Amino acid sequence: MSVAMSAPPASELLPDAVQDTFKRLAPEAARQLSAQGRAVWHAGAAALDRSGKGSEAVQAWAEAALPVARDLGEDVLPDLMRACLAMAARTSGAVIARVLTTAPLAARRLGDPDLFRAYLGFLDLLLAQAPRGVRPMLDQLDSLLGVLTLGGLRRWALWGAEMHRTNYPEQARYFALESAEAQAVLQRERKGVLFVDIHRRIGAYLRALWGRDFPMRPTSGDFETREGLRPYLEAGVIHLPDAWDDGNGATGLDLYRAAAAHAAAHLAARRGPLPMEGLSLHQRACIGLIEDARAEALAIARFPGLGALWARFHTGTGALDRIARALLSPEAPETDADALWARAQLAGADLADETVARRIGLALAERLNPRLPAPALPYRDDNRALWEGDESDWSEAAAPPAQIRRYVSVSELVNEVEVETAGDDAQEILVCATELFDDDGSSFNAREGRPPVAPPRRYPEFDHRTGLDRPDWATVHDKRPRPGDPALTEAILQEHRPVLARMRRVLEALQPQGVQRLRRLEDGDDLDLNAAIAARLDIRLGRQPDPRVMMRQIRRTRDVTVLLLLDLSESTNDPTGTDGRRLIEVTREATVLLAEAVHRVGDPFALHGFCSDGRHNVFYQRFKDFTEDWGAAPKARLAGMEGQLSTRMGAAIRHAGWHLAQQRAARKLLLVLTDGAPADIDERAPAHLRHDARAAVAEVARQGVQPFCLSLDPEADAYVAQIFGPRAYQILDRVERLPERLPRLYAGLAR
Repeated sequence: MSVAMSAPPASELLPDAVQDTFKRLAPEAARQLSAQGRAVWHAGAAALDRSGKGSEAVQAWAEAALPVARDLGEDVLPDLMRACLAMAARTSGAVIARVLTTAPLAARRLGDPDLFRAYLGFLDLLLAQAPRGVRPMLDQLDSLLGVLTLGGLRRWALWGAEMHRTNYPEQARYFALESAEAQAVLQRERKGVLFVDIHRRIGAYLRALWGRDFPMRPTSGDFETREGLRPYLEAGVIHLPDAWDDGNGATGLDLYRAAAAHAAAHLAARRGPLPMEGLSLHQRACIGLIEDARAEALAIARFPGLGALWARFHTGTGALDRIARALLSPEAPETDADALWARAQLAGADLADETVARRIGLALAERLNPRLPAPALPYRDDNRALWEGDESDWSEAAAPPAQIRRYVSVSELVNEVEVETAGDDAQEILVCATELFDDDGSSFNAREGRPPVAPPRRYPEFDHRTGLDRPDWATVHDKRPRPGDPALTEAILQEHRPVLARMRRVLEALQPQGVQRLRRLEDGDDLDLNAAIAARLDIRLGRQPDPRVMMRQIRRTRDVTVLLLLDLSESTNDPTGTDGRRLIEVTREATVLLAEAVHRVGDPFALHGFCSDGRHNVFYQRFKDFTEDWGAAPKARLAGMEGQLSTRMGAAIRHAGWHLAQQRAARKLLLVLTDGAPADIDERAPAHLRHDARAAVAEVARQGVQPFCLSLDPEADAYVAQIFGPRAYQILDRVERLPERLPRLYAGLAR
């Protein structure tokens, strides 16, 4: 008879001290871990023992694994084991032991498995950049995580690693919190109220209201900034930011209460998602706005105090902000027609009916402009859980079908039938590979054919939440500018002749001077004949001659190329000042004067503009190219300039940088003229496009382009320095001075 013997646990092959620890903790492990979890517990100790890092690391693993699993679940144990084994190849056993002994503290302070995994990745990164700072930082981990989020800890640590890359004593003092700069950076990164400190109070708050528990998790989608991070619901779990700052008269704790109560109101008011087939982004936004109001109205009916809690955050002035405020406070006075209409519709509806939001939302979408900005309500979630089958992962988004551009011969082109109603978005465009000329030398394309259309170009877009680029995310189309009356441009030049006259000396100083002779030099390339004769006369007369008898010839040339990029969004149609002129008219005048000034100097220049209608439709208009003369055609296109759609600035800056990269010049200037922050209809979070624009500016700067922004938004201080840098922008408070200010700005930058 044979008896099957099972293999002993891996921990039985360990040193006696470690085996004693496993025996002591075995009852607790049996209560907390499954059989698979206990196997990982034993296997992790055996793997660390085989790594040769000493018994201290193995002992630390045996004692740390159970509290980590208790706080975050046993699924994180394999990740902790793999992270420690990866670090073992680059550091000592003492550091591995310190990572493990502080792991329960990190698990308790972070409170989320995904954040804990991100913390392990951060430690691996820090080992590569500042290995001597890891251990002193871990010794201060309790103090650091007591005031910092994971993103703040990462920024604090990487700042010290960069500043003291080779100064190892200062690096150790920084990570041990012994230097003044470590304390200063810590205070700078210290943010508001941490979720880990108040989640029990928020859970008790929701339990007192609805009589049940709501699972909550912290989120930290980005490591660079928390701006724009919004709550969301997923699988019945309320996801809240890992920290919230005080602001607008409310504390971070108030924001947590408002956000958690709003999310719980959603879960209490709805039993299932809504179908989303056939709905545009604008329709979904309006339906979500009504659903938010319905859920809050039901909650306020049960708990009237919630109305005052939510009302303190309704401070926005936009159209959707007014509607949201009117729906939250039906008794408050209101004059906006759309807000009054929405209030009346919701007041006459049965709030218990879950189809109310779709019906009223679709009707509201027909009344409103589809390009209105989202309401500024930080406590509301993004309604992703409201939609049936909504995929929030951007990588799964389908790109539009690529346009086919087929190059054909003359005979193939002649035999094809042109579809006169087809636009620039046609599925297939035939391009004649060779130019066809008539007997008189004129081109058939120039005489009868449509002007060539550049193929669409796709650019990445920076996602600040992940710190990565979304590849081929935005599509830029070269849209033909519609020509206008060139007499309008000539009238602008005649009207502003005094401005150009006042700038005559500035423009003349910028013009290249050709060859200049520097006379009376002691060391030069040639003899200065007049100075030599004067020196010879001094010698004959017995006087001391002037030794400066040489001269040098210097060639004064300019090698500057400039591209003016105009924001042509819908907001440029708004009136400005007291004269009632539209912003697009003032922009046209300034562009014409700048073109005339640069033309007089002789620098190559281009005049381009952009607007957008979502990431797949970034329209780029070229009013004048670098190789084109400043003549009737560019002036006619500027006369037909018009404002429309939205402002996806990052893609336009990348495309402008590509055009400048084709030019051969020592200096390449990119002047961006805009009247507001980046925005588009498919992005509700304003921070995303701002961070993408900042990344685009950094990209073109690495290509040798000098970006500069002239903003017409008096409130631009909040974002323009973040995008272009503290010294690469100006804000013009008086828009009527733009025609004179823009040429002077160019003169200052192009010296």
